[in-house]
Amino acid sequence: MSAGAGFSVREAVAPDDRAACFAVRKDVFVVEQRVPQEIEYDSYDETAVHVLAIRDDGLPLGTGRLLYGADAAGKTGGDAAVGSLGRLAVTKAARGLGVGAALVRAIEDAARGRGLTAVDLHAQTHALGFYERLGYAAYGPEFPDAGIAHRAMRRSI
Repeated sequence: MSAGAGFSVREAVAPDDRAACFAVRKDVFVVEQRVPQEIEYDSYDETAVHVLAIRDDGLPLGTGRLLYGADAAGKTGGDAAVGSLGRLAVTKAARGLGVGAALVRAIEDAARGRGLTAVDLHAQTHALGFYERLGYAAYGPEFPDAGIAHRAMRRSI
């Protein structure tokens, strides 16, 4: 799908890839950010498009997911042409290497491939600048999610 220096990003279709995605999410969200495990994993994981960033030696570096269609409707105001990017996580060791941006672009590519014209996301407020640099614009008020302040953002693709 895409690549960076020493890593690549691909859709996570194999069971081992999915397990790697969930392991990264556990490290970042459950352990590091103390999000309760029972809300980190949800029924959307079954139908979402998951992407995985993996180092050339096989070490998982990051993950994210795309919801589309009916699964995204509740998060995007019901617009069937808008996907929902979520659960973007990059391991501490891989931050600052371009992994997050590569994951976002891979999710956008997956959205385009499914005929979507925009991508919404709920960004932790400390990450607003990261998403703004990738072309996303914040809208609406700040809101809590899992006890962490967020803002809704959108980018046309």
